[in-house]
Amino acid sequence: MTVRRCAAALAAATAVLGAAAPAAVADGAPSPAAVPPGLYGTKDPTYDGVFRQSLAFLAQEKAGVTPADHAVGWLTGQQCADGAFMSFRADTAKACDATKLDTNATSAAVQALVAVGGHTDAVKKGVTWLKSVQQDDGGWPYTPGMGGSDANSTAIVIGALAAAGEKPADVKSAKGGRTPFDALLTFALPCDDPAGAGAFAFQPDPKTQKLYANADATAAAVTGSLGKGLTATAGTPDTTGAGCAKATTPEQGAHNGAAYLAKTLAPTGFLKSAMPGATDQPDVGNTADSVVALAAAGLPDQAKKSADWLAKNSAAWAKENGPAAYAQLVFAADATGADPKNFGGTDLVQALDATGPAPKAASPSASADKADKKDEKKDDGISVWWIVGVGLVAGIGVGFLISGRKKNQQL
Repeated sequence: MTVRRCAAALAAATAVLGAAAPAAVADGAPSPAAVPPGLYGTKDPTYDGVFRQSLAFLAQEKAGVTPADHAVGWLTGQQCADGAFMSFRADTAKACDATKLDTNATSAAVQALVAVGGHTDAVKKGVTWLKSVQQDDGGWPYTPGMGGSDANSTAIVIGALAAAGEKPADVKSAKGGRTPFDALLTFALPCDDPAGAGAFAFQPDPKTQKLYANADATAAAVTGSLGKGLTATAGTPDTTGAGCAKATTPEQGAHNGAAYLAKTLAPTGFLKSAMPGATDQPDVGNTADSVVALAAAGLPDQAKKSADWLAKNSAAWAKENGPAAYAQLVFAADATGADPKNFGGTDLVQALDATGPAPKAASPSASADKADKKDEKKDDGISVWWIVGVGLVAGIGVGFLISGRKKNQQL
């Protein structure tokens, strides 16, 4: 995940979900927001509070863990009157700032509240707001009214719609009748592109309108094109080969994007960081997201190879970046059949739980119900489906869930 806060210059330059927030850089600069009770993680929640809470709940649902009531209450209390969410509301007694409404946080929260259960009204309000800010091209930007649609935001909204029981293909723009899948296809690179055949761009270059391959956006778009969400499970094996064909359907776009990811990951098992100014280093978060995308697209071999790399190399990164990072690894483990309670020797679920309020103790019957529900999700192939924190390079790569963020550089 890379920068998604277009409106904040500092965040746009360095933000990464879960990364350490910088101290005030000058006298009079605002101090980082305090971490309120009920919220997972210990770092400044200004740019990712809702997102990291939502990912934590989604990962716990995978593991049959029920979050504490006051943790869920913190998330529901963040919802704005119109159904949207901001990245973080320090004072929920104040009305939401319309310039800070966040399609990514809203989509993540919708998926999380579906997973937690019992919040039908909040989910409906969130979905209604998302539909109300759909753009003419069928997609979504990070902040409505601030820039064009992007692949990452459009993909995570698709996941929210699917989680809430909507059919994304039926959600059409008021002007032009375009669907979210129509929008995603506009970010797909053609098969004759010498550097990124089949990949997706985050957005067209603002000056030239040229599309540049971006693995972060590709992973998001693959999962979104399949109509799946943040916690997508393994899909039907893809037996069509690694060839690229013109993408006229979301399924073909997903195939092409997955083939690009597999080819990119093959030499090392991991993606490299593409953050401006960063040294050449593994991008752990986006690798985890790519594992989920590959598994969902039916390419289990490369997904497993990269999951094995993650199991050996992600412990320090997850410890530094906190709940969202642990959640991403849980999703990758689950999608590839690995054990999240022993992922390279790390109990990801226990580590995640330790970053927030102690979860409820599950009864045996509740645990069985969770397991049954998980099996049902795997059977139908549909699961719930992207953050930003002002960050240091050490936090790089917390996945493609953060949209809005300088995605025009070529990988």
